Amino acid sequence: MPTPDHPTTSDYSEHAREARQFYRSVLVSLQEGGVPFLVGGAYAYARYTGIKRPTKDFDLFVRPEDFPRTLEVLAAAGLETESSFPHWLGKAGLGEHFVDIIYNSGNGVARVDDAWFTHAVPGEVFALSVPLAPPEEMIWSKAFVMERERYDGADVIHLLHARGQLLDWPRLIARFGEHWLILLMNLVLYGFVYPGDPHPAPRWVYDDLLDRWRATLDAPPSRDQVCRGTLISREQYLVDVLARGYLDARQEPIGTMTAAEIEDWTRAIGQKE
Repeated sequence: MPTPDHPTTSDYSEHAREARQFYRSVLVSLQEGGVPFLVGGAYAYARYTGIKRPTKDFDLFVRPEDFPRTLEVLAAAGLETESSFPHWLGKAGLGEHFVDIIYNSGNGVARVDDAWFTHAVPGEVFALSVPLAPPEEMIWSKAFVMERERYDGADVIHLLHARGQLLDWPRLIARFGEHWLILLMNLVLYGFVYPGDPHPAPRWVYDDLLDRWRATLDAPPSRDQVCRGTLISREQYLVDVLARGYLDARQEPIGTMTAAEIEDWTRAIGQKE
């Protein structure tokens, strides 16, 4: 499958050309500055699925420990930088154009670690050789996005459709960890979307996940009332943790986020990240 330079190759407007030049300059600055990064978002998605779609932003993934250096390098290149949400996201921009610098997920689950880079896929973007975020990590992080205004489930299904037979399934299952039900849910949904197609995962994957699910049917109720809905939507399950007495699965010690980070992330509901 050819590697796309841009998800919207049919758009040759002046604004699009300026955006391409800006994104390329960001990549060059990071390469020259020795900052390790991965290209994700619509660019990696198009590479893996062949589906090209309009995009107004550019997603770069870095390790959390490399985030400060990333901002330093881009600020030295003349960009305005900010740590938008300190638990997962920063931005760098110039005029109308900007890039997202991502080192975790909004729910604190999909932290960028060394494995993202170990399993990165070589790619080419804007005539530059760059590493792409692995498809397993894209599936892992996207599977949790189920907001009213944004649902990434179709991306997950299309990634499974295009890459299922090539995925490292043991690693993907390990990525989901205790949240394996989210992976099973998407595999079941895949069968609904493509009822006549072969299953994207080997049989042992279904057997393993279904055995886990069956075991939950006989398990006694937990004494702790935990709501994991906040891991898939920061807004739609707030009533459970704010008014119904459920513990927030995002918050320490259950999750990885502090109360202050959750408050900051909640306050931003309705804003564009």
